[in-house]
Amino acid sequence: MHWRTASLGRTRGGDGGAPRQGRLPGCGLPSRYRSRQECPVTPSGVPRAVAIGGGTGLPQVLRSLVGLGFDTSAIVTMADDGGSTGVLRRQLGILPPGDVRNCLAALASDEEGMLARVFQYRFADGDGLAGHALGNLILAALTDLTGDFGEAVRVAEHALRTRGRVLPSTLEDVVLHGVDRAGAEISGQARLAANPTAVARVYTEPSEPAANPLAIEAIHEADAVVIGPGSLYTSLVPNFLVAGIAHALRESSARRVYVCNVANFRGETAGLDAADHVQALFEHGLSGAIDVTIVHGGPVEPLDVCDDGARVEPVGAGPQVRARIEALGVSVVCADVADPCDPARHSADRLKQALEEVLS
Repeated sequence: MHWRTASLGRTRGGDGGAPRQGRLPGCGLPSRYRSRQECPVTPSGVPRAVAIGGGTGLPQVLRSLVGLGFDTSAIVTMADDGGSTGVLRRQLGILPPGDVRNCLAALASDEEGMLARVFQYRFADGDGLAGHALGNLILAALTDLTGDFGEAVRVAEHALRTRGRVLPSTLEDVVLHGVDRAGAEISGQARLAANPTAVARVYTEPSEPAANPLAIEAIHEADAVVIGPGSLYTSLVPNFLVAGIAHALRESSARRVYVCNVANFRGETAGLDAADHVQALFEHGLSGAIDVTIVHGGPVEPLDVCDDGARVEPVGAGPQVRARIEALGVSVVCADVADPCDPARHSADRLKQALEEVLS
């Protein structure tokens, strides 16, 4: 592997370090990152990135990384059991296709093309079809035809001519369990996500399922790793409960970045600030595995409910919170990354800009 030298925290035009649009004064990488920093690249000259998570946040990061020129792989949680995915898991015994489907569509060579759109098509009605995404059914059929979910994903990658790889974190059938902060035991990812009381910890059944070897290989080869954004306990943490993934991240020489959520949804992370989010990741295997955290440092607007009626609140990331993150050995970059039209979520363009600054 050879190295490419880049300067962090500066525009490509070399403007003497003037803040980039979206950055806030006093919120940035410490001096050891602001100076000339070595960024590894593959022998072909194309840096490799891995994005880890699930839900709606992971596809957004994949688009950003591809747009920034990275050879990109997604490592996707296999704990999802809600909606169409949950029905197919229960009826067909397959691994969860929903988050994989979203990543495949995001990486499709023509995301607006008819094939990608058909893959994302969701039936509005029809006995037995209502609520199902066609891509989920296609992945179920491919699993039956090939006899292997991982092979089904590879066939779908080929059909969509994806600009990267989509890798299930494990190929075992996993059930997510958790304990909320009132001490109640909850079984199932969807039930945990909908639980009105904040989650304290989660675990899987079976414990420490075997990792997908391709996921471990992707982490070992990565020059950059991006974790999140996504539901903390039900989309992100399940990946790190898979045997070997957290260890591979701790041993990785890649730049390891955690993108903290802008808002706390439902009860899952109610009352947690950005430092609490990082601490929760540490408690589930990632201590020493995060170099930089990107937090929302722009204006914070009161949030009442999101489009599905669930209560949300901003994730606190003020100076004291950032100091607590830094005390954990994690650098903090704060930028205005919220979507002006939907302040509970990240702006795709602003997040891409923040990632470019951290990873360039």
